[in-house]
Amino acid sequence: METLKVGIIGCGSIAQHRHLPEYAFNKHVELVAVCDINKERAAKVAEKYGVKGYTSYEELLKSGEVEAVSVCTPNYLHAPISIAALHAGVHVLCEKPMATSKEEAEAMIEAAKQSGKKLMIAHNQRFVQSHQKARQLIESGEIGKIYSFRTAFGHGGPEGWSVEGKEGWFFQKEKAFVGAMGDLGVHKTDLLRYLLGEEITEVGAFVETSAKDFADVDDNAVCVLKTESGIIGTLAASWAYVSKEDNSTIIYGEKAILRLEDNPTYSLVVQYATGEVVNYELGKIQSNAEGGQNNSHIVEQFVDAILYDKEPAVTGEEGMKSLQVILAALESQETKQIVSLQKQGVLVK
Repeated sequence: METLKVGIIGCGSIAQHRHLPEYAFNKHVELVAVCDINKERAAKVAEKYGVKGYTSYEELLKSGEVEAVSVCTPNYLHAPISIAALHAGVHVLCEKPMATSKEEAEAMIEAAKQSGKKLMIAHNQRFVQSHQKARQLIESGEIGKIYSFRTAFGHGGPEGWSVEGKEGWFFQKEKAFVGAMGDLGVHKTDLLRYLLGEEITEVGAFVETSAKDFADVDDNAVCVLKTESGIIGTLAASWAYVSKEDNSTIIYGEKAILRLEDNPTYSLVVQYATGEVVNYELGKIQSNAEGGQNNSHIVEQFVDAILYDKEPAVTGEEGMKSLQVILAALESQETKQIVSLQKQGVLVK
């Protein structure tokens, strides 16, 4: 089977912890180039992986050396770089949130259509075993009608693991566009859409900066969400959890409650209305602390989509729908209103 020549654009933490080790581990991939505007960082990573280092993504794309790239840059560059790569005939795996606006996301999707190349968004929560098992239980009717949910994703903030610490782009509005809500919240909007098999139709949110006085983006957000069938629940995203991170989701159904990543031993606990409790030990959710030992499945899914010419597991359209919930939360914070996504024309099935 052929090997795929891959380049990485942006050599920060997510590239170093996830993308690079996972590509290096994939036997169908040949890593050929890395790119970072920080010359030293590009050189160091290039040396570590024995590949060519670039400081200009335009040059890397022009070289004709790569067939696919991961875009691991600050958020504001996701769309322009992804679009340039697609137009250069290169497949793209883009980090989340895929873009900073609906217009940018649509332009990325359009570029993928025009070029005939794959565009995949790196929403890894879909590939966590407990989440996949929960989706099966919900789909099969095992849980009955879903009434409510609550999901949270929080840790101490990117300064703890990002390569640039407090000086990093994560905290700068013009580069990140959104803080904890884009870093963590978008993971959970994507997960809820995946688990429930429904679109989110209404969003009310408080999106605040309360913990990081050096940041000009949000570090604490709490949202109330409603889905198309009327399921309501909450989503919290925070960079202010000073002890261990929370990455839990609880689904309240008619016949059972599903507790996901909520118990230190069992990644899925199903508490049935009958009193029966079933514990599943399904392997841990990935965290950046593990340095890529724990396969997020994102890279292998992307590579498979290209080599077998399949639709990517998380398409641009899926990435856009998850992004739009975040955009609606920001709008809700500004207007102090509940925002309807139906009005924004999101819910095109």
